[in-house]
Amino acid sequence: MSSQTSWIAVDWGTSNLRAWGIGRDGSTTFSASSEKGMGRLEREQYPAALSEVIEARANGIETVDVLIAGMAGARQGWLEAPYLDAPADLRGLSAGAVSPSMPKEFRVRILPGVCQKSPGAENVMRGEETQLLGLSRLIPGFSGVVCMPGTHSKWAVLDGVRLESFATAMTGELYEVLRQHSVLRHSLNGNLDGPGREEGFREGLEAGLSHPDLLTGNLFTVRAASLLSGKEADWCGGYLSGLLIGSEIGGRKEWVGKQEVPLIGSPGLCALYTRAIEQLGGSARTIDASEAILTGLKAAREFDSH
Repeated sequence: MSSQTSWIAVDWGTSNLRAWGIGRDGSTTFSASSEKGMGRLEREQYPAALSEVIEARANGIETVDVLIAGMAGARQGWLEAPYLDAPADLRGLSAGAVSPSMPKEFRVRILPGVCQKSPGAENVMRGEETQLLGLSRLIPGFSGVVCMPGTHSKWAVLDGVRLESFATAMTGELYEVLRQHSVLRHSLNGNLDGPGREEGFREGLEAGLSHPDLLTGNLFTVRAASLLSGKEADWCGGYLSGLLIGSEIGGRKEWVGKQEVPLIGSPGLCALYTRAIEQLGGSARTIDASEAILTGLKAAREFDSH
């Protein structure tokens, strides 16, 4: 299997490291993963972490080309890859790649992220830009709004391979912070996946979509409903999730129109975002995040060879 590998694609996130061997025909020759994401590594530990994942599979390859997207290029990562400025032509990702030190049998490059410097709209992304390049291949000719749900959800305006602008919503992180470190934690101490979760999500979603401007007030409903109405942890967890997702999407109603919105992310999370978008009268289509990043890495390498 490894003898057929031509180069290696890597998605290096905060929590995990994923690698794929790519054959000359573009097929996947192997896949491997590690829990050694950026959040668990010191700078000097990156070479060993990468070697652990790919070295055994690279036997027989004289020089291994490795192309990395994601947080390895962050300021606190392996080697900072300076951002491209938005609006950005994503075909230029490889031109902005940096090369960290590795043993001579490895030729490693880390792709840059994209930043937005407009006063009042400052923003950054790392990894999502490669997914967006992948999307341009998966949906040829696409022009419109793309949503990437996650810890820090991204909303991007994409025109082919040109990233026009983007915004970030800290929805996933807010959920975890509120669940673990706020007064709401007292109402979320229990089984969050019980039968009441669906009802809670539905009510929270409606509140968020209808009044995203009242988010800070509606958040306290989680605590008050458990104290006064006997709502259990499953209802409270569902309400909090629905409220945050609904407020994120309700605050961007102008971006949800007649055109289908591609969602790049996990199937479960994308399903929740689809419900919210459809409730506003729009439609959505789920794109697997792994497929998007791998397609984007292949495209970045292809454009680099032009």
